[in-house]
Amino acid sequence: MRFANHLMSEAARFRAEYLHSDDINDKTVVTDDWRDFKPKHGAALGGPYLSVHLRRRDFIYARGDEIPSLKKAAQQMKALLKAQELQDVYIATDAPLEEYVELEDLMKPYKVHRYKPSPEFFDQWGDGGIAIIDQIICAHARYFTGSYESTFSFRIQEEREIMGFPVETTFNRLCGKKAKCEQPAKWKIVF
Repeated sequence: MRFANHLMSEAARFRAEYLHSDDINDKTVVTDDWRDFKPKHGAALGGPYLSVHLRRRDFIYARGDEIPSLKKAAQQMKALLKAQELQDVYIATDAPLEEYVELEDLMKPYKVHRYKPSPEFFDQWGDGGIAIIDQIICAHARYFTGSYESTFSFRIQEEREIMGFPVETTFNRLCGKKAKCEQPAKWKIVF
């Protein structure tokens, strides 16, 4: 299964404009026909940014111990940015605008990015189209970390597996209140 071309193009435009990322330099070029594509495991590099799926809203209540506070999420993202020697972070989140603005402030001096569609694009493709663009942008990052037991995060990890990203830059998650934080299972794709 492949994403729709218009969504891939919009994600590529955003990556190029804001994240200095393109498929050639990121080593994420795939063939048009999925049947002709067999990635070399670990060969994908990704764009020079960290991507994060930070689930909020219902997850704060349903999985409260597993979802970090904004302050703890920012601390973990800053540590990852420093470890990966990156300056930019792309955040896919369902957080209300006030929380996102607070998170931007907590992330200083790093540069925080979020996809904001034009009204015309949103009217045509809606929340579903925006979610897919978030997934595409997250999947192309140098390093990805997601949210506990999130299908959205799992789908990004799966896409990174398809493109051939290293396991250690793909199967990661933000930690919540618990002292022990298990990383996600590594569901590897066999070609």
